Amino acid sequence: MKRRGFFITLEGIDGTGKSTQFRRLLLHLRKQGYKVRATREPGGTPVGEKVRAILMTEKDDLSALAELALFYAARAQHVEKVIRPALERGELVVSDRFNDCSFVYQGYARGLGTKAVRLFDRVICGPTQPDLTLVLDLDARFALERALDRDAGSGTSRFEAAGLEFQQRARAGYLARARREPERVRVIDASLSMREVQTEIANVVNEVLRGRGQKPEVRS
Repeated sequence: MKRRGFFITLEGIDGTGKSTQFRRLLLHLRKQGYKVRATREPGGTPVGEKVRAILMTEKDDLSALAELALFYAARAQHVEKVIRPALERGELVVSDRFNDCSFVYQGYARGLGTKAVRLFDRVICGPTQPDLTLVLDLDARFALERALDRDAGSGTSRFEAAGLEFQQRARAGYLARARREPERVRVIDASLSMREVQTEIANVVNEVLRGRGQKPEVRS
């Protein structure tokens, strides 16, 4: 019987250390012998990367609905060309963001509401949903300060430029997602040291993978 793949996503507002922990999780899983397909959103495909450039740097005022449509246009390509094929091969797919960010950023922070996002999601993602989502949680004011310090000189993204209240709504959206789906969405305290966060993520991922019967590939 062919082994089913497993889909892990990392989420969190900018400045939580998500990108660093994403790289460390990939190393952890590969050292254990898992075959991992790493990817990101927006992006993940040549088409998606072009959309990413618009979403992250476009200076014209995109409407919330246009922003949502662009995210799901990139996601449609991502799901069809990258995620589903990897899962069908039995791989672990680990993505730096996926559809939870649309529920949070466009649904909560932009004020579209989750119903509008869910309509897109049913058509584009359908049954292809994360098995485990790790949300790195940090006070929005501190996270935004870290993000701005990190990007000093390189220009802020459209989402950082939206300001503190926007980041606070996004954080609240992530926590609401975790309350709604506590088995799938696990909150990680990102105020801990980098190593402590790394250990907590590894512990949660190991526990869930064991519970779902996911085992590393046998090494030759």
